[in-house]
Amino acid sequence: MNRGRARAARTAVATGAIAAVAWGVAAGTGRRAGQESAQARAEALATRAADRLHTLQEEADQLASQEKTLLTELRRLEVERELHAEEARQADEQIRQASATLQATSDRITTLEARQAAIQPAVDARLVALYKLGRGGYARLLLSTPALRDFGRAYRMVAALSARDREQEAAVRETLAQLQTARATLEQTRTTLQAQQSAADRARKASAQAAADRSALVARIDDERDLNAQLTGELQVSQQKLQATLAALARGEAAAVPVLPLGPVRGALDWPANGPVTARFGTPPAGGAGFGRDGILIGAPDGAPVHAVHGGTVAFAGPFAGFGRLVILNHGGRDYTLYGDLASMAAGLAVGSRVDAGQLVGAVGPTPAGAPALYFELQIDGRAVDPLQWLKARH
Repeated sequence: MNRGRARAARTAVATGAIAAVAWGVAAGTGRRAGQESAQARAEALATRAADRLHTLQEEADQLASQEKTLLTELRRLEVERELHAEEARQADEQIRQASATLQATSDRITTLEARQAAIQPAVDARLVALYKLGRGGYARLLLSTPALRDFGRAYRMVAALSARDREQEAAVRETLAQLQTARATLEQTRTTLQAQQSAADRARKASAQAAADRSALVARIDDERDLNAQLTGELQVSQQKLQATLAALARGEAAAVPVLPLGPVRGALDWPANGPVTARFGTPPAGGAGFGRDGILIGAPDGAPVHAVHGGTVAFAGPFAGFGRLVILNHGGRDYTLYGDLASMAAGLAVGSRVDAGQLVGAVGPTPAGAPALYFELQIDGRAVDPLQWLKARH
């Protein structure tokens, strides 16, 4: 409903609630003509309370099982997250060591290349000089020695110089080749380690996100378990009152049949009328103007029956501006259901009269937009809530 309709409905609810209290004090626990006896109503409510308690207990068991499973999964994810974090740390240390070794290898290659470049001119000069001497160059060099006894020493010296040049050049080439191979291997190792580190980091983040999601689910289940325990407690109190009422009625004593609280039956209420939801909670009225609806519209044929979704007392029944004919039921405290745009109301409805769950309250009529539909609103503790969260889910 829009703001004006909401204010008017709240006024009607308050007026009806005061009238209901006054009627209750004056009329006591008198029976409606043609309705079931107080004992039959109490027994029906006791059966409904027992069924709902059984359902709540099953939900509590399911929630406990889900939470246990989630906690086990959460622990596994936390261990995985720590393992991936350790893998990332180890990969980081290995990358650091590989990088240091790679740098040292590159530095050594640079040094050897510089050394080779420094000695290469001298080696080249000797090779050129020996080439110029020709085949007899060594002989002339040996014959030029001042003494024959120095011949062997000079020969060995020339041979040693030539061999050393070849050995040094070969050693440098071999060392450079080994270092180049080592550098390529180190670079490949570092690339592999970096990929492993990235993979471990991604896995750690994925595990952390999964753990956070599981933690959120555990928190939500904790809230649902708390709510389940609260609703179970409320229903058990009502069940005890019903048992006391049944005992008093069995003794022939007058006793008022208590009203089951609305909270414990969340998600288990029967629909007030058969038909699709044509306007959801919070959506603006036709034309898009005004505030969002505080209830829903259920499309149904003109004259289709409308039933109470929960037992309570009539707080208001009559024409109401913007709602056609309106019935407001009080379900205890500040919990109400509103049935608007009715073509007609059930006979015998009066402020303060008792209405049981499933009892006829009226018939579907036209809405302000023209099409027939039931306006249904549900208030918990005086605040409008989405009725779809309280009605049975449709499959």
